[in-house]
Amino acid sequence: MAEAPFERHVLAALPLTIWTTDADGRITGTYGNWSRFALENGAADLARQGTMVGRSIFDAMHDRASREQTQRAMDLLRAGRSERVSWEFPCDAPWESRVFMMQVTAIRAPDDHVVRGFAFSTVDITPNHASREVLLDAGIALARAIDLERLYAEVGLQVQRAVRCDGLCLALADDETAALQIQYRTGYPGDAGALEARLMPTWLDALANGRVVVSGLEQGLELTAPMTTLEGVLGVITVWSTNAHSPPDLEATQRLLASLAAQTAAAIERAWLVRRVEQKRRLEAIGEVSTGVAHELRNPLFGISSAAQLLRFRAGSDPVVDRNVGRILREVERLNKMVTSLLEYGRPAALMLGEGDPDVVWDDVLDNQRPLLEARHLALHRVRADPGTTCNLDPEQLAQVFLNILVNACDAAPAGSTLYMQSQVLTTGTWRFRLTNGGMAIPPEVLPRVFEIFFSTKSGGTGIGLALCQRIVEDHGGTIGIESTPEAGTTVTITLPAMLA
Repeated sequence: MAEAPFERHVLAALPLTIWTTDADGRITGTYGNWSRFALENGAADLARQGTMVGRSIFDAMHDRASREQTQRAMDLLRAGRSERVSWEFPCDAPWESRVFMMQVTAIRAPDDHVVRGFAFSTVDITPNHASREVLLDAGIALARAIDLERLYAEVGLQVQRAVRCDGLCLALADDETAALQIQYRTGYPGDAGALEARLMPTWLDALANGRVVVSGLEQGLELTAPMTTLEGVLGVITVWSTNAHSPPDLEATQRLLASLAAQTAAAIERAWLVRRVEQKRRLEAIGEVSTGVAHELRNPLFGISSAAQLLRFRAGSDPVVDRNVGRILREVERLNKMVTSLLEYGRPAALMLGEGDPDVVWDDVLDNQRPLLEARHLALHRVRADPGTTCNLDPEQLAQVFLNILVNACDAAPAGSTLYMQSQVLTTGTWRFRLTNGGMAIPPEVLPRVFEIFFSTKSGGTGIGLALCQRIVEDHGGTIGIESTPEAGTTVTITLPAMLA
């Protein structure tokens, strides 16, 4: 008959041996058999025969280190410097290696608290020790992986090594929608979408209850561990195993998987942080170069402009000179605008953050840009977030972002078409805004580069506007992205985090 869980826990907690001694270390009583790995064979035989009583505890120690450790423990307890002393020790034999824990406590008289003796107990902690070794190795391996793709593969390797599973999948929550999406899998056949749909109830159960969920399959078991951080839900790890698990083994596997999930969550957050830091450093370096170039250009441009205007004045009514001078001044003006943009990008103004509704910022931008929409005969279909939300924002700099993407959308939209604007508040509290125009799709080879500084497909464009928008949005803690297909047109998506309570 199977043991009841409580009985099994009690039996698992019992020590292998309990020995008691007097204050000088002479054995006064024994319970259980000392492990064959802890005593020399002769002492073990004596212990089994009960003839160790009256002998010194040090006779049962087969090495000098154990005797010295025991002496230190007894000295600490006699001096009252500790309530108990414990340590681990390995026991190797040709057939197997085990790890035990020794714990020593003082036996005191209830009236004068004098140490009358000591109680020694040993517990086999080999499974726990092995788990710690696995977690330590996994932690070191995951700490080395910074690139996300490499990290996912390393997680798969470490989890498979730790729990000996046949399949594994790692799903992360989307930043915008919080929907769980598989980022890495191995051993699971079939379509990723079908797998997500099957596992979604289990994933949500694990995240809602904050525990490892065990599910039975026709072939083996599935275990799902949640990955959460102080900032909220990060994702889940699901493993599938066809190995038979006894109740103690299954409990140990659950604990191990939960610890690995926590390590994985920390490693993923670290990889994200490193990526953001690298991106920030790259942008700062570009900004420094941009500022230097802008300063070097400003004075020569001023000189060219002055010389061109003087030439126009002295040439009088010569139409050829006037036409060419006008061309020079127009190019100087264009370059001056680029210099101003470079300075804005290289030395951005500090954010003046305050509570505000991003949709209210949009109201002001649209009111000021009605002539732009009317000139292009563009209609506007707008859906606002209801109810709205409050974000930590700089209205002036955010308006600069909104104006830039509105102008780009108007330039790309066919005359007489409709621009679609929609804002909503996601379940995470994030404010998300989408602006869609029905113009020609951005070529696939161009789309990944739209936020690169100095990259532009517009005639006369500086390639600074969208790069500056990205910088301002990211300084707000948000994201900006662009999707473009021939069927749906081009959509700009901006997200801003909700105001923290």
